[in-house]
Amino acid sequence: DEEFNELCFEFGLELDEITSEKDIISKEKGEEKAKGASDTVLYKIDVPANRYDLLCLEGLVRGLQVFKERINLPRYEKIIPAQGEGQRLIITEETVQVRPHAVAAVLRNISFTKERYDSFIDLQEKLHQNICRRRALVAIGTHDLDTISGPFTFTAKAPSEIKFKPLNQSQEYTASEIMDLYRTDSHLRHYLHLIENKPLYPVIYDSNGVVLSMPPIINGDHTKISVNTRNVFIECTGTDITKAKIVLDIIVTMFSEYCEKPFSVEAAEVVYPNGKTHIYPELAYRKEKVKPELINKKVGISETPSSLAKLLTRMCLKSHVIGNGNNIEIEIPPTRADIIHACDIVEDAAIAYGYNNIQMTIPKTYTIANQLPLNKLTELLRLDLAAAGFTEALTFALCSQEDIADKLGMDISATKAVRIANPKTAEFQVARTTLLPGLLKTIAANRKMPLPLKLFEISDIVVKDPDTDVGARNYRHFCAVYYNKSPGFEIIHGLLDRVMQLLEVPPNEENGYTIKATEGSAFFPGRCAEIFAKGQSIGKLGVLHPDVITKFELTMPCSALEINIEPFV
Repeated sequence: DEEFNELCFEFGLELDEITSEKDIISKEKGEEKAKGASDTVLYKIDVPANRYDLLCLEGLVRGLQVFKERINLPRYEKIIPAQGEGQRLIITEETVQVRPHAVAAVLRNISFTKERYDSFIDLQEKLHQNICRRRALVAIGTHDLDTISGPFTFTAKAPSEIKFKPLNQSQEYTASEIMDLYRTDSHLRHYLHLIENKPLYPVIYDSNGVVLSMPPIINGDHTKISVNTRNVFIECTGTDITKAKIVLDIIVTMFSEYCEKPFSVEAAEVVYPNGKTHIYPELAYRKEKVKPELINKKVGISETPSSLAKLLTRMCLKSHVIGNGNNIEIEIPPTRADIIHACDIVEDAAIAYGYNNIQMTIPKTYTIANQLPLNKLTELLRLDLAAAGFTEALTFALCSQEDIADKLGMDISATKAVRIANPKTAEFQVARTTLLPGLLKTIAANRKMPLPLKLFEISDIVVKDPDTDVGARNYRHFCAVYYNKSPGFEIIHGLLDRVMQLLEVPPNEENGYTIKATEGSAFFPGRCAEIFAKGQSIGKLGVLHPDVITKFELTMPCSALEINIEPFV
């Protein structure tokens, strides 16, 4: 296990955990349910999302064997049958509206065992979830070729005209009935929306009118493959031709290993509505050239061109040095659709070299990190507010509409609050526009604590702002509350003076701060003041209105102060 974990890491994978079916079930559902489950050891391996060729045991083992230099990378070859003998898939123009593309291939004289068969089905499922985007871009169908006879037709018909026996069902249904049948199916119901509102449903027939499949929902039962199947017809239909070709290439390269002639695939001909024909699978090999200096520079190593070529060959990219060592020519096999740019090749060279083997060096450029001035000010203020006897609270940035509007006696439209489009709970509907409700809710939750309660918070609030690129803006606010048997206005006022003293803002009008009487919906009439500094209004302080106090389920008077600290940075 240790060695395998190490090997996975070297190859750029992660062995997530070593477990068994029994362990998994007992973790999720308890010991009772796990009785009778298998004890066979399972390796959970994390594969990067771009490596479709490692999504099944066959590809993973092949990749690791090549990496360990135990085998050479196999050469995948497509066999084009004699004229008139190969399989043909004819696409009709009705499909254009629903799923316009299709590709096909045949695996001849394949020998399945239970494990190989399970792996074959499992790979299709993994591809469906991954590159096929839950079958929206591509849907894969695999059929027992000996139960049908070509040429095959890919067309689209009205749901009422399509009738067949779906996979593992006992009777025939029309397409509309199939949709209703699978509405409650935990697995297939997620794919119904892809075609259910279309006027025509895609369907594939053989020359005798037998239905192979109704992509992307279900295959027909007539053509289902089993462990004894010898010849497999594979079709991939979709809305994205590039992805369909990749998916077909992956499936045939992974499982052609089990054909009578290993790594050979029989090609099929696809006829388009305009009469043009194309042979699939493409199984295209292509050559790329990369300069050794580029690889060395990007990775931070100094290897000879020939050892770089050897590293790349271990990563299934057959390479050799050309032109006096000035270039490396790399052959990209059809299994590696993820190699798009030279940087993908450089990355593979780095993996084969071993990330842990790259020497750590100090960067050539000096950059000295510094704290964001606003955060520095926040940190300094927090320390001194705590020294002034106030306790810091951290509250949620999201709250309900009532908290910032109704409970404070305001209208929600006046708050300029940013709303969540699909809130999961009533508690988190909008982003807070003031810190006060959070602190009042904190006091409500701590009513059993001895009085007085003195709390503060310095955090961001969010308001709509059409002038910014995202339509909203954050402001760093400071809020403090004092909760006791008497309102304690003088304590909150004293705290304001202390904060201004710390910020070195004098109490005068020219270049300091002043307070002026005002009215605020959340405050007691005649006991509210607006604070001005740096020539602008920065917030309010005062005694809270009794209605506000009762709405937050409090019973004692409370005074509060809230200011924006950004002007002081």
